[in-house]
Amino acid sequence: MTVESTAARKPRRSAGTKSTAGKRTTAKNAPGTDPELVQLLTPEGERLKNAEYDKYVAGITPDELRGLYRDMVLTRRFDAEATALQRQGELGLWASLLGQEAAQIGSGRATREDDYVFPTYREHGVAWCRGVDPTNLLGMFRGVNNGGWDPNSNNFHLYTIVIGSQTLHATGYAMGVAKDGADSAVIAYFGDGASSQGDVAESFTFSAVYNAPVVFFCQNNQWAISEPTEKQTRVPLYQRAQGYGFPGVRVDGNDVLACLAVTRWALERARSGEGPTLVEAYTYRMGAHTTSDDPTKYRADEEREAWEAKDPILRLRRYLESANHADEGFFAELETESEALGRRVREAVRAMPDPDHFAIFENVYADGHALVDEERAQFAAYQASFADEGGH
Repeated sequence: MTVESTAARKPRRSAGTKSTAGKRTTAKNAPGTDPELVQLLTPEGERLKNAEYDKYVAGITPDELRGLYRDMVLTRRFDAEATALQRQGELGLWASLLGQEAAQIGSGRATREDDYVFPTYREHGVAWCRGVDPTNLLGMFRGVNNGGWDPNSNNFHLYTIVIGSQTLHATGYAMGVAKDGADSAVIAYFGDGASSQGDVAESFTFSAVYNAPVVFFCQNNQWAISEPTEKQTRVPLYQRAQGYGFPGVRVDGNDVLACLAVTRWALERARSGEGPTLVEAYTYRMGAHTTSDDPTKYRADEEREAWEAKDPILRLRRYLESANHADEGFFAELETESEALGRRVREAVRAMPDPDHFAIFENVYADGHALVDEERAQFAAYQASFADEGGH
């Protein structure tokens, strides 16, 4: 798979999609139609001026821009490989970030080493920025470990599956940071679906009251599995911050430069004692919610195609080419690196042990339980039946 084809990769369309498109909901307010959306790069790769946020990327060099592009391409390549591995039975599940690379790389590169990051389960690009080996992310999805890395080694917490709960952890941690007198910040990631969780509302309340140095980074990919954002809120998500007494800003989540600038601004506010900020990265989930989901059942083709035209990777490539910041040699070398990453990830996963099928029965009760023992015996008999069939 080449870098060009990786960057332009489109989800496959299931049979019958067109005939049912009229029954599905189409999301609204695409980037470019919202006057409050912070955007520094248009989908065509044109650099826009912004009086408030330009200073946060004013010193960025061509080498750093190429680095952002490299981050997004390699993150997408890893994500594509993980999706393929799940389809081949090597992973139990995978949550793709396809389309959200700019939001994650831009915000991830805005953090300092001493900042602490609380992700959900889709922040593969942020993990990349924090120096977590991509293969470590896959052990949990294969069922062979509970995370695969030491959170304190990279100040990057383990993936959180319970929707929205990590915002409470982040708020508590940020309150501790403030009490310790440190000048670092905390950033918590969550999606538009999680924004409706009570844990998130509670986090907003506590962070505001205690002026916690935390940035709430919401990747609004417009679909909480099959529910569009308009079914959850009557106002843009970033405006919710007003009710809690701290700033909210909406940024074009497909614009890596804007995401970098806005997140730097929000983190600087936190470090300087100005309290929390809500950043809504308005982006789009170009693939499925997870590999167990079929978005063609609830999402129109026209909507997805409109957002594919705003692809974050192609957007930055157009800018690099128009500004003469990258040549064909750079793209060719990156293509080679991308393929090497794919091979490394594939080989690493296939070298992992099979999950312990009986681990699920351990530690359910402190002293054991008759029902668990019965279920374990039933499952053992079920597993044995496959061996019996193979023997025949």
